[in-house]
Amino acid sequence: MPAIRVRNIEKSYRDLHVLKGVDFEVASGSIFALLGSNGAGKTTAIKILSTLLKADAGTASVNGYDVATQAADVRESISLTGQFAAVDEVLTGRENLILVAKLRHLTNPGKIADDLLARFSLTDAGGRKAATYSGGMRRRLDIAMSLIGNPPVIFLDVPTTGLDPEARIEVWQTVKNLAQGGTTVLLTTQYLDEAEQLADRIAILHQGRIIVNGTLAELKALLPPAKIEYVEKQPSLEDVFFAVVGENGAGPDGEATGPHREAGTPAASAQNSEDQR
Repeated sequence: MPAIRVRNIEKSYRDLHVLKGVDFEVASGSIFALLGSNGAGKTTAIKILSTLLKADAGTASVNGYDVATQAADVRESISLTGQFAAVDEVLTGRENLILVAKLRHLTNPGKIADDLLARFSLTDAGGRKAATYSGGMRRRLDIAMSLIGNPPVIFLDVPTTGLDPEARIEVWQTVKNLAQGGTTVLLTTQYLDEAEQLADRIAILHQGRIIVNGTLAELKALLPPAKIEYVEKQPSLEDVFFAVVGENGAGPDGEATGPHREAGTPAASAQNSEDQR
């Protein structure tokens, strides 16, 4: 049985028909990317699957439970991470995790928090207030909070909006780790490279309908065969960014980057000559 099954879902807001008969399935333990432009209906689909909205027509099930008639069971089976990190900035990272564990009435919330901090490489920052976290750290904490109680299905609604390149890659690795651990991930995104990096299957939602659904290889096969041509490959902006910044924010020589000029550079030599005059 697929972890998520959607059949002919329709949803309208007065005269605006957002979903016009959407169908797709998501296999257990896989990453499924739902692509679409702004207003395509991605968030509306997520809200219906997470029981926050009721569909006008059609059926949907999550983890074997009908979203309309078994909403409580669906909510126990899922976790939803929205477009913006829902963390309490006044609390520390560890306190945020403990709070959610207590709200879920779990035993030993302190150990649960410590385990998740270690899992998401946040142990050293666990005692700091969430307000001091970078964008990537906040998103990782947000996802860690979503995993408390080990939900089998997690919805990620545009999870990397507003993140810098390094933070995006951190979140990508987190999502991959979730799927490797058996969690089913439904990801909505506007970034095509994100879907290409993460998804086992990709569906494109356009004007209220799924117009294509398949693996990356299947989607590429829809286009004419590639022609073999000699092309001089230029580095991408991402290649330049990480070559300059380095893995840990240091330059390619391992030293911190910056606009300062060292003695002996052409600019410094010119200034010394000017001073000697």
